[in-house]
Amino acid sequence: MSEIRKEQNSIPTSKVERSAKFVKTGFKIGGNYIKHYSKKLFNPDLDKTELNEDNATDIYDSLSELKGSALKVAQMLSMDKNLLPKAYTDKFAQSQYNAPPLSGPLIVQTFRKYFGKSPEQIYDKFNLKSNNAASIGQVHQAELNGKRLAVKIQYPGVGDSISSDLKLVKPFAFRLLGMSEKELDVYMKEVEERLLEETDYELEVRRSVEFSNACSVLNNIVFPEYYPELSSKRIITMSWIEGKHLREFLETNPSQELRNQIGQALWDFYNFQQHELRAVHADPHPGNFLITPEGKLGIIDFGCIKEMPEDFYEPFFGLTSTDILNDREETIKAFRELEMILPGDNEQQIDFFYRMYHQMITLFAKPYLSSTFDFGQTSYFEELYGFGERISKMPEFKQARGVKHFIYVNRTNFGLYNILHELKAEVKTDTYKPHFAADVI
Repeated sequence: MSEIRKEQNSIPTSKVERSAKFVKTGFKIGGNYIKHYSKKLFNPDLDKTELNEDNATDIYDSLSELKGSALKVAQMLSMDKNLLPKAYTDKFAQSQYNAPPLSGPLIVQTFRKYFGKSPEQIYDKFNLKSNNAASIGQVHQAELNGKRLAVKIQYPGVGDSISSDLKLVKPFAFRLLGMSEKELDVYMKEVEERLLEETDYELEVRRSVEFSNACSVLNNIVFPEYYPELSSKRIITMSWIEGKHLREFLETNPSQELRNQIGQALWDFYNFQQHELRAVHADPHPGNFLITPEGKLGIIDFGCIKEMPEDFYEPFFGLTSTDILNDREETIKAFRELEMILPGDNEQQIDFFYRMYHQMITLFAKPYLSSTFDFGQTSYFEELYGFGERISKMPEFKQARGVKHFIYVNRTNFGLYNILHELKAEVKTDTYKPHFAADVI
């Protein structure tokens, strides 16, 4: 049974209003720390569980009211099991499915702004109650000429507040991630570029058509039909796909065969894009997928696409799919190309980062080393998360390393691994493999 989501009747859109919301949240967090340390005076053994839960609730409540890039960052953080305490990842995960929706009058206002008409004048039927509300927009069900449609509507002000929101998010990110402002800037710039694209719904419709056509060769995957004439810069109309989100699907206790089928479709979807298109759907959170009654995987969002330039693709996937890792000098050369080892590093640092990154990539590449891989095995993920947790506490990794492309490529692949783990799926991993310019000479 889904929880009742309280509707929002307004959304802060001006820089001043949004800034004030962050300041207010900062005061709340300060109060949580005072409360925590006051209790610790009387109970020295008190851990930070309650503090983390209080802070996670206050930050999430604030971000979910602001919507947009602020909430999107929370969504991204919720997918990384090593960056944040569990209280944060659990709370922020709500943004994948169930952010508070906007009220009917605000939806009508958005339609009047972009079409000069109310939704009832455009569609035969339009449900003002949203079916799904996330970080950048919410989805409503409609009908036209006997066809069921999904209409995605972007929250007011989201596209115009990305840069200023990310500046406001930075202080929270510094504190949560333990990075300095300078080190975080490279990553924030990449996030800003992707978010600007993600709020351009005209671009999303073009990409959705392009990618769904390119991926039509894949088995057990379905895509919506898009309607550019009923879409705009802030509204997308597409055909309705009937299905369950991952969490709902797993509650039906599906057979192992069906889990494997969905897992294989997901694996092929991502690796086909990475290795054949060199551009990938870089938002693999569960809210972007549906499992249909026929046991197919529905892909319902192409807002975030990450293109992979050759100077990133070749050294990175060369490490995961060739025997380069057996050659120390060639591996270090690739690490330098990827800025995982920096020009100013001394011999001791080079050796340290070589060993740590070698171990990291060996772990990451494990599914590719055999023709099939069982993502249900907990030992692999315990090893993966354990290693991530260990390096997140090392002072050497507080300095940002790696080219900017890692942000979304890592997010994509580890997001894929996490969903396959939730599915407990066993998949064939040799269906779409890396290939390089030298391969076709």
